[in-house]
Amino acid sequence: REALTTRGNPPHVLVMSATPIPQTLALTAFGDLDISTIRTMPAGRKPIKTYLVKQGNEQNAYEAVRRELKAGRQAYFVYPAIDSENITQELKSAEEAFENLSKNVFPEYRCALLHSKIPEEEQLRALQEFRAGKVQILAATTVIEVGVDVSNATVMMIYNANLFGLATLHQLRGRVGRSNLQSYCFLISKVDEPRLRVLESSNDGFY
Repeated sequence: REALTTRGNPPHVLVMSATPIPQTLALTAFGDLDISTIRTMPAGRKPIKTYLVKQGNEQNAYEAVRRELKAGRQAYFVYPAIDSENITQELKSAEEAFENLSKNVFPEYRCALLHSKIPEEEQLRALQEFRAGKVQILAATTVIEVGVDVSNATVMMIYNANLFGLATLHQLRGRVGRSNLQSYCFLISKVDEPRLRVLESSNDGFY
């Protein structure tokens, strides 16, 4: 982009962003840019229903996930840590949760695990099988924050949501609601933070 703008007759440059992450917002504030904002959703899309759930009271959220799975949909479960090494008991890890989800909570459905320590080939295989519908539940860290588009996935559960920034939570939530199906996001948190209530009340990233 810099090389283009330093030419003798520099072209116009169109910069686009699907999510107003801090870097993009900084460009709009301090860059010499004309701004166009698209606030409408793609045709047929429904706002994602977001709920803040106190950690330890997830049973109703699990039942909502089960209803979606029975209807043939898929679900993401997101955790702040990869494994239980050097973390507190209150902090949920993807590896520990994967074992619990696949053996105890949803044994009748196929689960997959995805995080940065898994070899790249295995990561790609897990994503491909999830996209193909061979896997119904994907337990992961924030590696799924961008670039994952599975229209049949309608539920997102984010554990220890209070440990994530709002931009990350908004990006994660955006992995569902990618079709005309109603989608849901459950923010599981030990604490009831006002900023999480903001996310619960709106799907608008600018807001």
